[in-house]
Amino acid sequence: MSARMPVVFVSHGAPDALLKAPDAVDCWRDIGRQLPAPSAILVVSAHWEARQPTASLSGAPETIHDFSGFAPALQRMQYPAPGAPALAERAVSLLSAAGIAADLHPSRGLDHGAWVPLTAMFPQANVPVTQLSLIRNGSVAQHFALGQALAPLREEGVLILASGAITHNFGWLDWQAQSEQAPLPQAAVFADWVAERLAAQDVAALLAYRALPHGAEPHPTEDHFLPLFVALGAASGDTPTRLRPHFSYAALAMDAYVWQGTAGASMA
Repeated sequence: MSARMPVVFVSHGAPDALLKAPDAVDCWRDIGRQLPAPSAILVVSAHWEARQPTASLSGAPETIHDFSGFAPALQRMQYPAPGAPALAERAVSLLSAAGIAADLHPSRGLDHGAWVPLTAMFPQANVPVTQLSLIRNGSVAQHFALGQALAPLREEGVLILASGAITHNFGWLDWQAQSEQAPLPQAAVFADWVAERLAAQDVAALLAYRALPHGAEPHPTEDHFLPLFVALGAASGDTPTRLRPHFSYAALAMDAYVWQGTAGASMA
């Protein structure tokens, strides 16, 4: 049996992060270098929602360019990793055993929430990967339970990679901002609050984040925050390490978190 794999959450930023967020790219690259080699990767991205959690059976997942209005170079990027259909079936089996109805998709590829960070973390694209959807209109508690059900994958050499955003309010963005520009204060305050609650393992407070004064402002919709709760559930009480690349567009917190488990090297 493999030692327990870490769990990773990344804020994937705008689709052009590979071109315009060098500090985040360096962070992802460092995470990939320091992780133990996974047997396969299960990605939960903010950009795939389904009626119930759904895993892809694709043996060769396509690179989905699910955006427009960005540099043409992004449309040419490919991430030709092999698929992981056996992992997809295993994930659905674990969810079903936990009483969570789940499904399989025959061919779903990798959206930019998956392939953008993976391009930096595993640039050789040689680790099998499958993607698991969020639950459309699902609550933070449901996604926490989703992560709890998937936690046994860590004992099987699987890296659970959750990809979303710590802050995701388009009305806050400054599209002309420089990479090291001071962040919007309310975005920084929320990112720090999340970090404090994660460090304290205060799951109850995190689940109730929308009850905070202005708690909904960082996430007018919850889709980009939900992957964090999947990661938190899968972390099984491990203590996270916070990594803090510069904000993107002055309001997208690019924080990443690594819950070490017993297999990983220490993250700087």
